[in-house]
Amino acid sequence: MRRACIVGCGTTGFTSDTSEALESVLLRSVKDLFDSTPECDRRDVEAVIVSNASGGCAGSGSAGHNSYGGDGGGGGGSVGDSSGGSRDGSSRPGSAGSPPARDHHASRRGSGYMAPILAELAGMRPRAAHTVESLCSSGTNAIVSGYAHVASGLADVVLVSGAEIRDTPGRILWWDDSRGQFKHPVYWASLLTSGYKRAFGVSDDDLAVVPARAYENARSNPDALRPEVTPTVEDVAGSRRLTGDLRLLDCSRPCTGGASILIASENAAGRYTDNPVWIAGVGQSVTSAGFAKHSDPSRIESARMACRDALRMAGSRGGGAARGVGATLSISDVDVAEIHDAFSVCEPMILEALGMAEPGRGAAASRELYETASRRVNPRGGLIGAGHPLGATGLAQAAEVARQLRCEARGRQADHHEVGLVHNMAAAGTSSTALVMVR
Repeated sequence: MRRACIVGCGTTGFTSDTSEALESVLLRSVKDLFDSTPECDRRDVEAVIVSNASGGCAGSGSAGHNSYGGDGGGGGGSVGDSSGGSRDGSSRPGSAGSPPARDHHASRRGSGYMAPILAELAGMRPRAAHTVESLCSSGTNAIVSGYAHVASGLADVVLVSGAEIRDTPGRILWWDDSRGQFKHPVYWASLLTSGYKRAFGVSDDDLAVVPARAYENARSNPDALRPEVTPTVEDVAGSRRLTGDLRLLDCSRPCTGGASILIASENAAGRYTDNPVWIAGVGQSVTSAGFAKHSDPSRIESARMACRDALRMAGSRGGGAARGVGATLSISDVDVAEIHDAFSVCEPMILEALGMAEPGRGAAASRELYETASRRVNPRGGLIGAGHPLGATGLAQAAEVARQLRCEARGRQADHHEVGLVHNMAAAGTSSTALVMVR
């Protein structure tokens, strides 16, 4: 299996704009990538992979918007909107036996067949082009696909690009009827928050430091979706209640944005950069498709398993050499991590799952990160501080870690920069993808 590395990355600013076409957002991140990687000719790209959580399909029948924070949080649609079909799907827009509903968002979401369209618009002639849709982890799963193309020898240079438009950021997971009518992300986040608080005696005030630190970190991220005023711990604690356990500022914000990375083989990398970032380990875990099998609401087991496997793979392939630790690599070797803090409670739960905190000590670890102004975790502001354009999120996380390891993060540079980790998840944490990256 061949080694693969990131040789370039590009991002757009995250905004609340809903007027731009999906193709345009994708193109802007690709342009930023090639502007920052001038040695690469677009004709060198042999495969193009696009990440888009809404599927990029006109008339696909989006059943309720995945607006994490509701109307006050920058998302389109109201909290808990899960209208659009019966439990058996017989009356869902676009289902068998009924014509596709007219989709007034189609012109902004995209026309489908997005990877070939992006390749043509960007002046590339790849041998392969396809689109990945995997809810919130679409971006990292697209990276895994690009990595596999290079590692297997199918391609030497692969472009992976993701984007989303704010008011079309995903579709309801209709298969999982275990949630009844409570399919909106706010509800599963409320269940996780309640379970975590009850299991470990964590308070609302303990969790309020997570968004406060996220927004503070995002101030030095030029791509972040910016609020009018940077919220404080007190602002988070006093923000509007969405459920008994969840406040508005506990939620990440859907937005418009894009991100791209260029993955190259070891043989090709030298043509484009003398500072590659190697994808040393990949881990994926799917514990279930239905939320009913999420047996312990105080843990995110898929994150633990994906991170464990990514670190194990990185160690077995010599990734630990970056730290002089031979063929082993552990979470303590990770200098900077981008984790999926879709809601406040996700950060401490993921810190525990990854081994960055002991069970029940994740909230304390989050407070320590806040009090020390640490950039080790989510230096760009995470999903809460920077914004959450679903199809682009995993790619923006990977681009940030690559920039950190290349010492290109400017005012948000972490103290150490040899080993990085990306954690991206979907479907209430029932699936996770982790990447270990090294200099």
